[in-house]
Amino acid sequence: MTNSGATDKPLIKLEGVTKVYGTGAAIMRALRGVDLCINKGDFVAVMGPSGSGKSTCLNVLGCLDTPTSGAYHFHGIEVGSLSRDQLARLRRHYLGFVFQGYNLLSRTSALENVELPMIYRGMPAGERRRNALQALEAVGLNGWEHHSPSELSGGQQQRVAIARAIVTSPDVLMADEPTGNLDTARSREIMELLTSFNQEQGITIVMVTHEAEMAAYAKRIVRFIDGVVESDKQNGDVV
Repeated sequence: MTNSGATDKPLIKLEGVTKVYGTGAAIMRALRGVDLCINKGDFVAVMGPSGSGKSTCLNVLGCLDTPTSGAYHFHGIEVGSLSRDQLARLRRHYLGFVFQGYNLLSRTSALENVELPMIYRGMPAGERRRNALQALEAVGLNGWEHHSPSELSGGQQQRVAIARAIVTSPDVLMADEPTGNLDTARSREIMELLTSFNQEQGITIVMVTHEAEMAAYAKRIVRFIDGVVESDKQNGDVV
């Protein structure tokens, strides 16, 4: 997979994407024909009520789930045509993930947690360590490298998770309720951090959130309802 292609093409394009779970009386249509384009360098907040399809859409975009029908193009390539190994490579080399629950390994240090994606890439130990230290410094955790998650606050744990997500310089950072477990002050710190990566490094961010204050940091707000995109607007209230 390469980054070649016309620069005016969207980085991400969904066309008529559906996602159906179950059959018969138990059928659940999570996505009902979603069309969505996201350009390189965008910062998109995905909002909507519970069950609206926003998290399902994020899982499709992150190649953690596959559409029932429709097409997903990433860098102009039809994702549905990729093999399992190619999908794994796409996730490793092009995508970073931040979740509400941090998903850190509890018995390893912050440094070792950040090194994980580079281990999967087969990167030499010395290079992994240098990159991980740089990523931790970028999120303001210089000096906390050898602390375990239990020795860190919630905000610090989320910073480690962000460092792990950006250490491989992904094209897209997928964030699912990244401030959901944090208080208001820590939430703002995390959003300012994400904004800096978007503005200074050009990392495209797709973030699911139910908090309007957090969505205000994004450049666009896409609202889902009943499995479809209800609205897609530029955000005039960017912080």
